[in-house]
Amino acid sequence: MNESFMETLGLPDSLTKLTADDSKQIKIFSGRANPLLSKEIAKELGLELGKIKIKPFADGELYVQVQESVRGCEVFLVQPTHPPVNENLVELLIIIDALRRASAKTINVVMPYFGYARQDRKAAGREPITSKLVAKMISEAGADRVLTLDLHSEQIIGFFDTLVDHVRAMPVLNDYIKRFIGLDNLVIVSPDVGGVARARGFAKRLGDAPIAIVDKRRSYDKQNVVEVMNVIGDVKDKVAIIVDDLVDTAGTVCKAAELIKSQGATKVFACATHGVLSGPAYERIENSVIEEFIISNSIPLNPVWIQSKKMKQVSVAPFLAEACKRIYTGDSVSGLFD
Repeated sequence: MNESFMETLGLPDSLTKLTADDSKQIKIFSGRANPLLSKEIAKELGLELGKIKIKPFADGELYVQVQESVRGCEVFLVQPTHPPVNENLVELLIIIDALRRASAKTINVVMPYFGYARQDRKAAGREPITSKLVAKMISEAGADRVLTLDLHSEQIIGFFDTLVDHVRAMPVLNDYIKRFIGLDNLVIVSPDVGGVARARGFAKRLGDAPIAIVDKRRSYDKQNVVEVMNVIGDVKDKVAIIVDDLVDTAGTVCKAAELIKSQGATKVFACATHGVLSGPAYERIENSVIEEFIISNSIPLNPVWIQSKKMKQVSVAPFLAEACKRIYTGDSVSGLFD
């Protein structure tokens, strides 16, 4: 990937260590959603990925077989549920069931991206709360714990009937900003009112930079369509960084960048944990005023995007691996952010 940034970022100086005896009791498996991230996490843990067979039948049903013993083991299963969301979700549920029936001691689901997270409330009558349904399905399948990254809203934690460790990619993204963009004359921009807390968190860790907010009016009868945008705050003669949890079609972030640039910002960057990047996202970002678009590898990038000069991807594998170690050893996961 063009200038991809894959070294360890955002981690505390003292890290939890696994011993040789630990490696006999802990195993890590991967679904097919993001095998490269799974391999990176396993490497950071000093482990090989567990052997598992996953293949479709002719009618589209999925066959799964765990091909090594997991009896009495602490198992970590890496499987985000990005597009194709339904296929990755069903695969996750089937693997959990296979591990449970193979007598794993605990099943820890490492789900960097939680699909259906945006359907976390009823915005109109007769709508489902799909993120709660999905959370209950994962719990009922047999997961003992879920490790996830930057949920769309923290209320989703309460949807699970199992333990949830919710970590943030902010330390990793902040380190990239400090090393490659710098702290001079920054303004951190939230693309909507709901993301103000996230923007403040970034700003605090980036030299108490000021923040600005893009006030947007979204059409309720058209998904992924924003009608009106205004900037609250001063962006003139500043380096603006738009921060968000995810970017899907990139319409909002590109319009926000154009508006911020028109109001006098010298440069506009954008960063997000999850690059869903569906539909016209690639063309929009390439043709936008955004200098760089920084994302984590929670979702694998389309190979077409690899040559993009604007796309900068940072790895959350060391961060997630450290969280897995702490879950296994009983150390504080929240200590990653101290």
